Amino acid sequence: MKPTHIEHIGIAVKNLDNAISLYEKILDTKRYLIEEVEKQMVRTAFLKIGKTKIELLEATSSDSPIAKFINKSGEGIHHIAFAVDDVAKALNNAKTVGCSLINENPTDGAEGLKVGFLHPKSTFRTLIEFCGKS
Repeated sequence: MKPTHIEHIGIAVKNLDNAISLYEKILDTKRYLIEEVEKQMVRTAFLKIGKTKIELLEATSSDSPIAKFINKSGEGIHHIAFAVDDVAKALNNAKTVGCSLINENPTDGAEGLKVGFLHPKSTFRTLIEFCGKS
């Protein structure tokens, strides 16, 4: 399953409002969406740069994956998301070639997309997300 493009780069932040303000200034663009994804325990904001998005992520719970990431590694790049036509097929293909999956099946993500993550231990310490409409 070949990705069509980099869908977004996820950046973990402690304070979403402060991060939005900074990124709007340095990228000379405005955020177009703020959304809470309860299942992921995260509040997100999106900015668009060409076809690629920047997703700023703030934890809504101290035991969320974003909170754990910030506690362990500090704020910064959290993941790279690739757009695919079929998230389930992309996850299956990654598993077939030896990657460990965080999500065996697609789950609901921001912007109404289906998402699935590969474990960074199997992708050279980079959290990879596949996302798409199905």
